Amino acid sequence: MGSFHLAKMSLRNAFKKPATKMYPVVAPTFTSRSKGHVANDIENCIFCGLCQRRCPTHAISVNKDETSWAIDRFSCIQCLSCVRICPKKCLSMAPQYTLPATEKSTETFYKPEQAAMSPVNTERPE
Repeated sequence: MGSFHLAKMSLRNAFKKPATKMYPVVAPTFTSRSKGHVANDIENCIFCGLCQRRCPTHAISVNKDETSWAIDRFSCIQCLSCVRICPKKCLSMAPQYTLPATEKSTETFYKPEQAAMSPVNTERPE
């Protein structure tokens, strides 16, 4: 009985469409509920630090003196807590995923007037 059931299932699957997509040949489609990465519209950020305090994994750091906002993408769990608490609504969840990395790093953003004086990415101290 078991081998008959296995043969029936194999025959049925041979004529069905595949359940997976042929990535990267077929580009992925991102829905509105896709969780990709946290994006910051740094020009509207007031550096209040609410997102830093709300983050459960401490992946966000805000420095008001340097007008910088940093995120550790390896620690972020895309829980949307920072997006919900932001009073200026400058944080959002972008549906595109970040590129794979081989080393842990912190992505730092500066206000446009500070951008010429400061580096964009800084390495995370181990």
